[in-house]
Amino acid sequence: MSNVLKGKVALVTGGSRGLGTAIAEALADQGADVAITYVASAGKAEAVVEKLKAKGVRAHAFRADQADMAAAKPLVDDVLAHFGKLDILVNNAAIAVQGKPVGDPALDTVNLDRQWQVNVMGPVALSRAAAPVLPDGGRVIFIGSLLGSIVPFAGVSDYAGSKAAIAGYARGLARDLGGRNITVNVVQPGVMPTDMATEALGEEVPASLLDLHPIRRIATLEEVAATVSFLAGPNGGYITGGAINVSGGLGT
Repeated sequence: MSNVLKGKVALVTGGSRGLGTAIAEALADQGADVAITYVASAGKAEAVVEKLKAKGVRAHAFRADQADMAAAKPLVDDVLAHFGKLDILVNNAAIAVQGKPVGDPALDTVNLDRQWQVNVMGPVALSRAAAPVLPDGGRVIFIGSLLGSIVPFAGVSDYAGSKAAIAGYARGLARDLGGRNITVNVVQPGVMPTDMATEALGEEVPASLLDLHPIRRIATLEEVAATVSFLAGPNGGYITGGAINVSGGLGT
């Protein structure tokens, strides 16, 4: 533990599994106290909290549905009540509805609409709620996707659009908050070993997709989380408005 984030409080949405858990652990390893959110996995969330506490930091799990924009301010209020402040916001929670191209009669428009709500409107609402309470020098980090910049295959129009929207919003937010030295960035992973990727691609990443990567493998969760923790730390204080790809060169 380097303790460069000791005394800081971070909120990681969707921290009960996958990349969210890896980010929460990486921030705790830097000394930050960590709040995570979950929707249904209370047991998993509490297990993550206990693992974080074992690192010597404070941690707590809050139930919050990111699809509900009205839940954003109460969540921020709860974090402030429990920890006393909020320094770092990591908008990680997202869903992926992929596989069918627009125009397919079986297109699941109900879940596609929910995807926009979770992936875009939820992070926007939470960022609005957090901005007034973040201190000068605070951090806002969005987890985007390389699909927000390039789309190498069909069936992801709405998902790609939601991630592109987040990248645009983050650039504007960086301008809005820059006068307070609050940095705002997007980390854009490629393929990672997550439930979301398995649902979209199956158990094995297709060789044709790996062939598009100059570094012919997928990212580890730890590699993506390390990028987030760098941006959250003191050495990330002059990087803002950026979209950082962690994708093994896919898209170059």
